[in-house]
Amino acid sequence: MRPSPSLSSLLIFALFSACGGGGGGSTETSVTVPPSSPPAFESPHPDIWETVSASEAGFDEDALDSAFEYAVTDGFYTQAVLLVKDGKLVRERYRGITGAEATDLASNSSLPAGQNASYWQDLYGDRDAASAVTSWSTAKSFTSVLIGMAIEQSFIQSASQSASDFIDEWEADDRASITIQQLLDMRSGLIPKCSSFETAVVGECGDYSSASSGGDILYAADQLSGCIDREFAVPGTVYPWVSPQGDGAYEAGQFYYSNCDTQVLGEIIFRATGQDPGLFAKQNLFEPLNIKADWWRDDVETGQANGNYLTYCCLDSTARDFAKFGYMLLLGGIETSEGQSYASYASTILAQQETYQNQFWAYCDSPPFSVSTGCENILIVTVGFDGQYILVDQKNDIVLVRTSLYVPILNASDDRKMRLNPLQLSASNWVASLPMAMLGPRSEFDILEFYLAVADALQPGG
Repeated sequence: MRPSPSLSSLLIFALFSACGGGGGGSTETSVTVPPSSPPAFESPHPDIWETVSASEAGFDEDALDSAFEYAVTDGFYTQAVLLVKDGKLVRERYRGITGAEATDLASNSSLPAGQNASYWQDLYGDRDAASAVTSWSTAKSFTSVLIGMAIEQSFIQSASQSASDFIDEWEADDRASITIQQLLDMRSGLIPKCSSFETAVVGECGDYSSASSGGDILYAADQLSGCIDREFAVPGTVYPWVSPQGDGAYEAGQFYYSNCDTQVLGEIIFRATGQDPGLFAKQNLFEPLNIKADWWRDDVETGQANGNYLTYCCLDSTARDFAKFGYMLLLGGIETSEGQSYASYASTILAQQETYQNQFWAYCDSPPFSVSTGCENILIVTVGFDGQYILVDQKNDIVLVRTSLYVPILNASDDRKMRLNPLQLSASNWVASLPMAMLGPRSEFDILEFYLAVADALQPGG
């Protein structure tokens, strides 16, 4: 069942004010001839995870049950949650919207008439292991790994290479100083961009709320050009997007979460390898890991491949397949019969000492969770809007995945091209997940609380 235009309008307002943004359309450019073909992967990961019981994996059954009950609490709008330990699937839960959640939604006075509990049950009903979930900004971490693959295949010299070697629009001005690493760490220094809900025009973000989640650029048909066409923020200048009060001064080298930085990384992959990010990911990441995935593109007819891949967001797959990505990191790269591929970049991610680096988040495994040199076990985490997570616990050989309820909004076609036209919703295609943002502030699922409950369920020697 597809949402009505009235629901579409509600979701656009509710979701995209809070989500990460996108970017624009490619300009004509020459691309590098690939210096080598992708590695021949002889032993891809299995399509179906080997499963073991909680006790066989070293967990207390009741304690693990309690942890998973937390993850599927009413009001969290969880669709999938699963645990992999020592490369084996230990526990997974899938569900559609609960009766309590559907009733809660139906009671919201802001919803159009007719959207009763049955409506929501029909729309977000049964979910299982084969049901698609979406990544939101977890896709950023996939993009990072693709950059690492391009480096290890010599398409890119190193992360310290100037981004202007590929983004030639930057080579003749001060932006030539921006490195790929600075884009990976979201320290490019470029102003955040947002697209107008009314006009879809991309310009500088006007306030903190629209910029802080990465820059709300989803309304633009072209979600790359505006990201390339950015200027440096001026250190010491008070910008309205720096602080919630609108009175913050920008500092040179400041971390600023940016969807545009990641979208530009996708274009670097395209120009460096000669392949669009979707094809490069398929050959080098998805097929070796036996992952089936659909990556959304913007709505330009040119770009990388009839649209620019939204490398900052919106990768559709299954929770089990997202777990394969986490397990690949835990293994330190892709295992082949000839050894590890991409081990160097994977080890860089696993060893990071900053809260945000290389398009990944990092936390210590105990409160207050601050990453420091004194932390004995650093958790590497992908984070997406509405509670999409892949968590890697290196010490305990654990991968956790949690996603929220999702249904692709494909009003125009089954083609995953992002079309967000508020004046023509019936012809719009877009991503929509359904947790807390629908009804305003709520008690949100906490990935670290869930992790602690799972870790506490692990018995000594497990």
